Amino acid sequence: MPTETTGTPSTTALRSEIEADVRALRDSFDAGTTRGLDARLAQLAALRRGLRREEPRLARALAEDLGKSRTESALTEIGVVSQEIAHTMKHLRSWLRPEKLALGAMLAPASGELRREPLGTTLIISPWNYPVNLTLAPLVAAIAAGNTTIVTPSEVAPATSAALTHLLRSHLDPDWVRVVEGAVTETTILLEQRFDLIFYTGNAAVGRIVARAAAEHLTPTVLELGGKSPVFVDEGADLAVTARRIVWGKFTNAGQTCIAPDYLMATPRTLERLRPHLRRAVRALYGGRPERSLDYGRMVSAKHFERVLGLIDDDRAILGGTGEADADTRYLPPTIMQDVDWDDAVMGEEIFGPVLPLLAVSGPDEAIARIRSGDKPLTAYVFSPRRAVEERFAEETSSGSLALGVTLAHVGTPGMPFGGVGESGMGAYHGRAGFEAFTHAKPVVKKPLTPDTLKLVYPPYRGAKRRMLRRLMR
Repeated sequence: MPTETTGTPSTTALRSEIEADVRALRDSFDAGTTRGLDARLAQLAALRRGLRREEPRLARALAEDLGKSRTESALTEIGVVSQEIAHTMKHLRSWLRPEKLALGAMLAPASGELRREPLGTTLIISPWNYPVNLTLAPLVAAIAAGNTTIVTPSEVAPATSAALTHLLRSHLDPDWVRVVEGAVTETTILLEQRFDLIFYTGNAAVGRIVARAAAEHLTPTVLELGGKSPVFVDEGADLAVTARRIVWGKFTNAGQTCIAPDYLMATPRTLERLRPHLRRAVRALYGGRPERSLDYGRMVSAKHFERVLGLIDDDRAILGGTGEADADTRYLPPTIMQDVDWDDAVMGEEIFGPVLPLLAVSGPDEAIARIRSGDKPLTAYVFSPRRAVEERFAEETSSGSLALGVTLAHVGTPGMPFGGVGESGMGAYHGRAGFEAFTHAKPVVKKPLTPDTLKLVYPPYRGAKRRMLRRLMR
């Protein structure tokens, strides 16, 4: 994504349209359109109705772009947003309630409270891999927080982008939400504008571009990025259940999930016992011919198909491989690779596709050291029967989240904040965390003018007053 655009007539007109959208939303916010609780709840209710009404259109679009089944779309996209809306509407009144603050003896008598105020006009830049979920879930938070918002869906999933645009323009008030479809040019122009928060989900390379553009206006950002999320399987774990949970987390959406297990570590003995369970789990979930399964997705584009295909080493594939791939349908089979080395190509980048490398480690010590030696992942997974091992990963590794005995499902609950750390992102959302991300916590202090107890701290500082202040400030 470049950081500047040419001044062609078409670009000039586009810039004028985008600037007009931003200006209209800022005027709407300044007029107080989004301030009231009832107004926020009304927009959330409108979004919920629109989501229900447009579900068939969204499901068709997700099938066209990513090969998602109707059930997978309901489970990982539309249903997640519906739960987010319901949870937010239930709790919004309590989230808006001011929080009392203790001010201490120096300021007494006085009262203090923390109020959550909307930031203003915000920008949500959405990804293509879960284009409904990862567009609308942050929008729920933006609306609940009382902001106006521009949403820009990903052009890489064009059918879903069109369906989302139709939903938002048909069911939400343009004084609250506007949509800008497009690609690099549109996003670049958007990033030239001044926003009060930019929420971006995608890769770290573009995340840096977003952060640099935001810095021009000192705009805060929430960056939901990715990375190589590791799995460690400890000796003694229930390997049949472990295999099913890893296979489901890895191959859902054909592996195009920012928190998908990226690689698996275990001792050589555990790997030997785990491999047949992994193969059986793939067959149980997707059948002997995954290309015929209605529940197995497709790569989003030819570009991404070729990139992931190039990471597969057929000599090490114990399941799947390039021979079963089909470029015409963008089908990549569930692929498991054994005997992978740390310097192999598949370990050089986030896979973001249906390839699971197996790597041998000596035990928890080496697994923890390997995690600590790389960038902080978005999620880390541990399957262990030992509480002490789980606690070691919790205490000795850093990741956006840590999931013990489960993959993927933990991000579907609005009660659990979700976000990265370091290279995997900054900021968090879902439920109250999303509401807080899109608001400013403003302290409000009130002190009566009489009695004027502050005269105790006015100069000059001499004698008994100085001695008293020194005691109070210890």
